[in-house]
Amino acid sequence: MQNLTIIGAGLAGCEAAWQAAQLGINVTLFEMKPDHYSEAHELPGLAELVCSNSLRGKGMNNAVGCLKEELRRANSLFMQAADATEVPAGGALAVDRAAFSEFISQRIAENPRIEVVHQQVDRLPDEGPVIVASGPLTSANLAQNIAERTGDDDLYFYDAIAPIVSAESIDHSVIWRASRYDKGDADYLNCPLNEEQYKQFIADLCAAEKVPARNFEKMIHFEGCMPIEEMAARGEKTLAFGPMKPVGLPDPRTGKTPYAVIQLRQDNLHATSYNIVGFQTKLTYPEQRRIFRTIPGLEQAEFERLGSVHRNTFINSPHCLNGRLQLISDPRIYFAGQITGVEGYVESAACGFLAGIIASYDLLGHELTLPPGVTACGALLQHLSNKGQAGDTFQPQNVNYGLFPPLEGRKMKRALRRLAMAERALEAWDNWRLPLTQEEDLA
Repeated sequence: MQNLTIIGAGLAGCEAAWQAAQLGINVTLFEMKPDHYSEAHELPGLAELVCSNSLRGKGMNNAVGCLKEELRRANSLFMQAADATEVPAGGALAVDRAAFSEFISQRIAENPRIEVVHQQVDRLPDEGPVIVASGPLTSANLAQNIAERTGDDDLYFYDAIAPIVSAESIDHSVIWRASRYDKGDADYLNCPLNEEQYKQFIADLCAAEKVPARNFEKMIHFEGCMPIEEMAARGEKTLAFGPMKPVGLPDPRTGKTPYAVIQLRQDNLHATSYNIVGFQTKLTYPEQRRIFRTIPGLEQAEFERLGSVHRNTFINSPHCLNGRLQLISDPRIYFAGQITGVEGYVESAACGFLAGIIASYDLLGHELTLPPGVTACGALLQHLSNKGQAGDTFQPQNVNYGLFPPLEGRKMKRALRRLAMAERALEAWDNWRLPLTQEEDLA
């Protein structure tokens, strides 16, 4: 049997390798750590979560909840790890980042069909099937080689990482624990700001020193992960209607809603560290320490990780890939994960899941019908093959119900419509999966 090569052992690469191995395929999985680290990675293990520890909403009112359920029903390694390392986060699914990476690293190491090679790959192999899952932080040489293959050498945007503070350095006499509108458990720590404090905070953000872009790179931000200072520059009240929105969070000591609120979310199982929610940033390290310590309750904050900015590379998928994640000019090469133009942890893992089973079926000579477009996975595939987006208009996307085909029949309120779309998706997903589960030993 032919071996499958996978470049990159992040979320997509590990999921692709796991799915291929379950189908009897021998996999060589390349990971450049621990000899080489990107500017955003720090853990030695596989499948490291970089920006945040949140996998977003659990409920079906959000399409990512539907996507997670599809993966869970398909025995996804990503979802096994997420469920095993979950930490409290109200209506969201958040994980202990270190435990999550350790879980996947161990499962991959124990699988006899997967060989992990710790080596940086600078060029795509000239022979044999390969899945490129090098991620949004693809190394320069490999990115250049991919650009030569695809013809697109300027498709990238900047993403930013939120800071993490130690729990023991937080002043609990100032903050209080609550979830917005008391939905779920009180899993968030809330730092209140009055109007004067808020306006000064915005002024400080706008005046602060930022990390400059390198002179040969354009600064293009993903709207779903905008640096906090970029949002502040759009208008004084932008943050008050965004990540600092106080609605649904009355201060229990006064009974009144603050002018603005900054939330902290538990980042590990032992609740020893907290993520500043929505505070991705490209401020310099000294400026981060200075400004974020003006937040009420964080005056003595000890930062376990400061925010940073990094380049995210992605290809023009509608232009250079077919509907099966294969490079049109060389179909033995598949792409998976954020480099394809899906955005988010769950979406990246889902893309790896799809690439893993598509490549495996092709290797085994079995026909595989792609998941229907009414499913979350199918909707993501269609996003990547929508020729109408080719060119400058193609941008990374989180999964959302706008990518799904509309429901037929009578009009519904949005909440009911989303639940109906999720129900339709999961029914179609189970029907699609049924013949696959009957062919578990394809080899």
